[in-house]
Amino acid sequence: MKWKIKNNSIPEEVKKRWKALNISPLLGRLLFNRGIETEKDLEIFLSPGLRHLPPLEIWPELLKTAEFIARKVKLKKRIAIWGDYDVDGITATALLADFFRQKNISCLTYIPTREQGYGLNKEGLKRLKEQGAHLIITVDCGIAQAQEVEFARDLGLEVIITDHHNPPLTLPPARFILNPKLTSTPYFDLAGVGVAFLLAAGLNRTLPGPRLDLRNFLDLVALGTIADVVDLSLINRILAKNGLVILGETKRPGLIALKEKSGLTSKKTLGSGDIGFILAPRINACGRLKDPNLGLKLLLTSELTEARKIAEELEQLNSLRKEIEEKILEEALLQAQENFPSPGLVVFSPHWHEGVIGIVASRIVQEFYRPCLILTQDGEYLKGSGRSIPEVNLYAILDRIKHYLEGFGGHKMAAGLKLRPQNLKPFTRAFTQTICEEAGETFTPTLHLDAEVNFNALTPSFLKELALLQPFGPKNPRPVFLSPPLQVRAQNFFGNEENHLSLLLRDNTSNLSLEGKIWRQGSKYHGQDFKDKKIRIAFTPYLSDYNDLLSISLKIEQILEVHG
Repeated sequence: MKWKIKNNSIPEEVKKRWKALNISPLLGRLLFNRGIETEKDLEIFLSPGLRHLPPLEIWPELLKTAEFIARKVKLKKRIAIWGDYDVDGITATALLADFFRQKNISCLTYIPTREQGYGLNKEGLKRLKEQGAHLIITVDCGIAQAQEVEFARDLGLEVIITDHHNPPLTLPPARFILNPKLTSTPYFDLAGVGVAFLLAAGLNRTLPGPRLDLRNFLDLVALGTIADVVDLSLINRILAKNGLVILGETKRPGLIALKEKSGLTSKKTLGSGDIGFILAPRINACGRLKDPNLGLKLLLTSELTEARKIAEELEQLNSLRKEIEEKILEEALLQAQENFPSPGLVVFSPHWHEGVIGIVASRIVQEFYRPCLILTQDGEYLKGSGRSIPEVNLYAILDRIKHYLEGFGGHKMAAGLKLRPQNLKPFTRAFTQTICEEAGETFTPTLHLDAEVNFNALTPSFLKELALLQPFGPKNPRPVFLSPPLQVRAQNFFGNEENHLSLLLRDNTSNLSLEGKIWRQGSKYHGQDFKDKKIRIAFTPYLSDYNDLLSISLKIEQILEVHG
């Protein structure tokens, strides 16, 4: 692994701006590393109030769509919301359904199972037509489904597409399409739930009756936005930051129950990690292994007793998901190791669970730093999920070899695909060859470090400054620092199979010692004795709360140098 410190040279005018705004040099460097330089951007980033959201008028199509829906409501035409089975799709569906419910407007909801496939399908459209639906509003899906939209129109249904995925060259023949990627507005990076929230804001203006306080929907927006790992640009940051506050004090029974089951009830301030690693996987589990409508039911129920029952079921599903994931990972790692160092890894087994292979693909990428496709059998086809690295645009690679595929979709870092079994070998060869042509044959991860920091800089006040950067995610990664040479005073492996490593580290320049821990990767260092040696590490500091005693600890991302 290579490493380098970001942006050693910072313009003097930027430093003067920090001083005028009372921003410390280290916090200023972190902001500069994230492209936050102007006075306006600094203000929005550090105080991301809802007042900074651009007016809806900059997206005229959104207001036209809201007016059209309002006319349908006035004519008492029945609306159906069609979602997706991931957290973004489930929260977007819940948001619009709850909005309509609070406006006393009856609506249907439909989220297909993973077996039925992503997006619109003919069976579901026919069912909604039979139930009296007149207008279908998609959330987080539909932008690449011209045939299905045409089928809906033939049934007499009108369709509004709201989506955030990359649009194809030929758009579906929907009545209206709301996709921020078809605009040049600051809303470009919204998740599906973010688009649904803005549509609700437009409807809040156009529908009769008292306006709702839309801040109460931001818990759902934060949940879906962070779970979908979209870029946390300034607009998404505003929505996610405010949403985390609402989530922390949510009155929504489903989220109260989920937080209880996840052990987050007593936590005053929630961060992106609480969603990404704790709440979202539990909601995702129902879409991966069972029925995503279970997650929707959790978010829409008004009864805490029912919510607790659903949260318990999601807990059990998530535990099962972990077991399945570990078994698949063990088998997939063996196949990947056999193919390494191929520039692209394709692994396959007919019995792997389709709902879990995407997570496993991510873990294969972490292990080998190669784009990875994981395929499993689904009837007469192979279906797969892929994850990539920054150097390889996965969507572009698949687009070049799409003649081997029955279908694919996604973006530069993740994709889904379907192909016939007889095409697996030629497709695998083409996948590898195309990566070579587009990006090269070998890839080495680079660890980008924000600054070199001595232990005497790691004060409680500095950690409070770091908290201002939350929530973390794409375009706003958690800060990682470079240490000076540190003396290892003690070493201890712990956990199951001793897969974690604890080091007591002393910074002789400041005469301070802190504990650093390597999580889940400790086995890489079995047989190595660091005691009394000097090392340099990449680390993230955090406040550790043990027996109500706060102390500063280090999460070690990587041991970079060892001396002595």
